[in-house]
Amino acid sequence: MSCPLFFPPVWYIHLQPLLRFPLTQVCGIGAQRSSRLCLYFDPEIRGATGPLDIVFVIDSSRSVRPFEFETMRRFLIDIIQNLEVGPNATRVGVIQYSSQVQNIFSLKTFFKRADMEKAINSIVPLAQGTMTGLAIQYAMNLAFTIQEGARPLHKKIPRVAVIVTDGRPQDRVTEVAAQARNAGIEIYAVGIQRADMNSLRAMASHPLEEHVFLVESFDLIQQFGKQFQDKLCAIDALINYCSFGNHSCQHKCVSIPNGYYCRCNDGFTLQADGKACQASDICNGIDHGCEFKCVSTPGSYRCVCPEGQQLHADGKTCSKCKSGHVDLVLVIDGSKSVRPQNFELVKQFVNQIVDFLDVSPHGTRVGLVQYSSRVRTEFPLNQYETAEDIKKAVLKVEYMEKGTMTGLALKHMLEHSFSEAEGARPFSQNIPRIGLVFTDGRSQDDISEWARKAKESGITMFVVGVGKAVEEELREIASEPVEQHFSYSADFSTMTHIVDNLKVNICPEEGKGEIEIRSPCECEALVQFQSNTVASLTRPLAQMTARLEDLENQISNKK
Repeated sequence: MSCPLFFPPVWYIHLQPLLRFPLTQVCGIGAQRSSRLCLYFDPEIRGATGPLDIVFVIDSSRSVRPFEFETMRRFLIDIIQNLEVGPNATRVGVIQYSSQVQNIFSLKTFFKRADMEKAINSIVPLAQGTMTGLAIQYAMNLAFTIQEGARPLHKKIPRVAVIVTDGRPQDRVTEVAAQARNAGIEIYAVGIQRADMNSLRAMASHPLEEHVFLVESFDLIQQFGKQFQDKLCAIDALINYCSFGNHSCQHKCVSIPNGYYCRCNDGFTLQADGKACQASDICNGIDHGCEFKCVSTPGSYRCVCPEGQQLHADGKTCSKCKSGHVDLVLVIDGSKSVRPQNFELVKQFVNQIVDFLDVSPHGTRVGLVQYSSRVRTEFPLNQYETAEDIKKAVLKVEYMEKGTMTGLALKHMLEHSFSEAEGARPFSQNIPRIGLVFTDGRSQDDISEWARKAKESGITMFVVGVGKAVEEELREIASEPVEQHFSYSADFSTMTHIVDNLKVNICPEEGKGEIEIRSPCECEALVQFQSNTVASLTRPLAQMTARLEDLENQISNKK
């Protein structure tokens, strides 16, 4: 593999005598402006490394517009043109994916750059969904097999997957990416424009700062490609360039095989000079502990609460749902597709919801239902009277597995969970009834009838979908306005952000429940206060008058 000298527009060059021979120092700012990279090398020598087995995994979903796909195509060709390819050198494979995966050419197909370029230029985008997890699974199970041209592991040829995507995956990536990394595949995750950073980090190998890249736009992808070429050129040098004392990095200097780059501490952003650091979004760089939301300020941060809730004295937690009470039944999917480790995450999710509720017999009541091919009440609304008891019971819930009968679960919730026998309070008390359905896949029965009946009966329906959950079904379950009652997360490990939205929407408005709170200054309130006061005094006055009359009669009789 040859590693040519490259000069992106924002880089500068100067010569510096160093060690035993003159070296050129090339420095520049990456597309993320997250680091300053300086490379040293002998202008008379081109570095070369051993062979790689490298597979490019390219997102061709409908969100990638035609002219944007052309820049991705150019990105591939530019990198391949600078690789030393051949049966005993670097082997290259390319796959594209959307809702399905298509092999463009495998590691054993071509050993000439011209043939690879021709195949890349003939790619027709699939223009469907974004099943990134499926693509990683394909790369692991097929693309990197010996049958498809990957060399045996005992030969210690690095296996590298470069995933290029512009959006949020519609399937789970965390588990399958971990399996691929454990199988010896080094994963680089390159996000463009609309890509989700959490998903990129879930896919990539460690250290993340060397394997995760977010390019601001498709226009910058070719410039990034030139920088990425150096990542593939692992020149074996043991020089610590930070030790020369001329780096001038404000915070940290990091030595790499060909040079060094400056890095800032958490909560700081590297400036255009590649050396100075400035405080940036501190909330994203520290464990702030804010219960609802963290807001970065210059050099610091502050916690804020949803509208209608007050920040506690600790400066981090918010007042709970004390302005009103609800009867809340959580209906969780325990089907086989969820898997045991993810079901534990679902239970943690449920307990996060319980944490912000004011649970008591006269406050908020919580019930839990699990469903798969059948439905099971884990505990009814009237079983537990404290949040701690509920959370302990949730952690003890056993995973059911099997099918996904969401319609049957909605029927059970309506007919049993919200019955007065199981703890639901009478409609006359005006306590809001809320159902929260959690699912990760398509229902195996019809949901329309029971979703409609539940909402018609006065139950406010919230729904949370994860992974392969079907959007049409989620929207059919959710109450109006749908956007306020419907949430989705691509992966179980990233669904905790949904809790913040549920906090705002589930907490009832001031004045709901048995007690109506009114302004004491309203005219009607003053009239009612006067009437109540007069009524409360009338009876004691009448009793006192009767006693006085009786006393007068006794005095008259004695005379």
